[in-house]
Amino acid sequence: MRQKLNLITLGVDDFEKSLAFYEKGLGWKKSDKSMDDLALFPLGGMTLALYPRKALAEDATLEYQPSRFPGLSFSYNAKSEKEVDEILIQVKQLGATIIKPAQKVFWGGYSGYFKDLDGHLFEVAFNPFWEFDENDNLKL
Repeated sequence: MRQKLNLITLGVDDFEKSLAFYEKGLGWKKSDKSMDDLALFPLGGMTLALYPRKALAEDATLEYQPSRFPGLSFSYNAKSEKEVDEILIQVKQLGATIIKPAQKVFWGGYSGYFKDLDGHLFEVAFNPFWEFDENDNLKL
């Protein structure tokens, strides 16, 4: 298997409300390949999909069971501490729940966590030790 992920699908409880959070709230642009119950957001080499949570569980032949902590988080790497603060303020205004306010962290950076409208965990972090390339991809 190649060391590559192309698509991350988030199961959502209220498709239209979640779509509005990402599209209208965050200003992300949906692909024209999206369908009635599948929203696709290109993320520079990777795609984020929104799909009804119960239908996603059914597709995987699993029983739908909500969980408080799915053991997974998504990270947005900001370019400054100020950007971290601004994003956390923005998502809170859009209805997200701030789980951990932005703060200096043990590894030398600055980060906070929020849950989106469906409980998906996102970290917003500034890492002063990492650089971005000309396409805003991390240089690791």
